[in-house]
Amino acid sequence: MVARGHTAAAFVTRKSGRGVRQCAEGRAAAGALAQLAGAAAMACAAAGLLLFGGTAASAASNKVRMTNLSDVAFGTIANLNVDAVRNESLCLYADTSSLGYNITATGTGAGGAFQLSSGAGSMAYDVEWSSAAGQSSGTQLTPNVPLTGQTSSATHQTCNNGPAATASLILVVRSTALSSAAAGTYGGSLTLLVGPE
Repeated sequence: MVARGHTAAAFVTRKSGRGVRQCAEGRAAAGALAQLAGAAAMACAAAGLLLFGGTAASAASNKVRMTNLSDVAFGTIANLNVDAVRNESLCLYADTSSLGYNITATGTGAGGAFQLSSGAGSMAYDVEWSSAAGQSSGTQLTPNVPLTGQTSSATHQTCNNGPAATASLILVVRSTALSSAAAGTYGGSLTLLVGPE
């Protein structure tokens, strides 16, 4: 089951002593366009991610459900010396005896790596998960490896009653990746698969 998906994009500007080089993709964007500008000889990057959510198997789809998942845009990144972090609270419902679930993330890089692309260029990012809403850090996920032992506090499949959100997705583009990336428009997709425990 796909919970929700929209396109997202990022716009990156690189300034040098000889003028400004710009790169932009002409796609519709659900998120805001991001623009970077900095000192001479700076390599800049920003990103938009298209997020998908689903259940591990159709037979188990009535046991777990993910809602309120939306695209992530990193906006303007002016300081490449610090990690760019975006987090999102969402509803993760588990109708199991333990209220337990597992979550698996897969990116668009080789072997499911968490990677953003701009033409031939690429930039890695980290994915973290917390089974509590409103978090800015969590347990780091490994591509295609389930994070087990998670518990949901949701009392309704779409969090219409009880807590409005029960989990956090945290995306991090490390400063090392930002400072070494070439200027360009970076984008990618992240698929989240949830299963009952």
